[in-house]
Amino acid sequence: MDESPLVRIMIVDDHEMVRNGLGTFLSVYDDLELVGEASDGDDALSLFQECQPDVVLMDLLMPGTDGVTAIRTLRERYPQVQVIALTSFNDEDLMQQALEAGAIGYLLKNVSAAQLAGAIRDACAGRPTLAPEATHALIRAAVRPPELGEDLTCREREVLALMVKGSSNAEIAERLVISLSTVKSHVSNILSKLGVTRRTEAVSLTLQHNFLNLTSLSDRHLLKKRRLDEN
Repeated sequence: MDESPLVRIMIVDDHEMVRNGLGTFLSVYDDLELVGEASDGDDALSLFQECQPDVVLMDLLMPGTDGVTAIRTLRERYPQVQVIALTSFNDEDLMQQALEAGAIGYLLKNVSAAQLAGAIRDACAGRPTLAPEATHALIRAAVRPPELGEDLTCREREVLALMVKGSSNAEIAERLVISLSTVKSHVSNILSKLGVTRRTEAVSLTLQHNFLNLTSLSDRHLLKKRRLDEN
């Protein structure tokens, strides 16, 4: 009978006790080999070439380069590696960020050794493993209605930002180096997606919900004054 292929693993966690505990878990399995440990995302990125792991167990909340950023960078540089987010937190936003960054699995640290070993083998084979909490979060995200402005394209967001600043269609066309007819088309799409019929209504919604992240107090004061003047 053929032996199972050896899976090379790197652990990334800022707590030494956690790394030691995970290493002890993994040592009881003949087909799992711990090849490297890192205390944060920066260390993981530096050590990766030396260790060449098949699967990375990645904590998410760490000083320096956090886990989500490290997952995204690892997957961009080394698309062959699989990353399992292993964390104490079942925060839905964090789950979504980790999975969008490229994690193939999301597990909580209360997982059993057998479950973790199974998830590592599955990850190496390209099969995802999610904690029940992560599965529920994905289902909720799939069925909830899109947030206001979420379906705007990058160009439409640029046009809307200039609309908020009070720019006319001609000024927007000049600023973005596009034709006037293209600007009018973008404005029409923006109004439709926001469910309004007037530019001032689109501006008002943008200021109210701040989905363009207009965080400057001075800018917001001027924009609010502009909105009041137009009304």
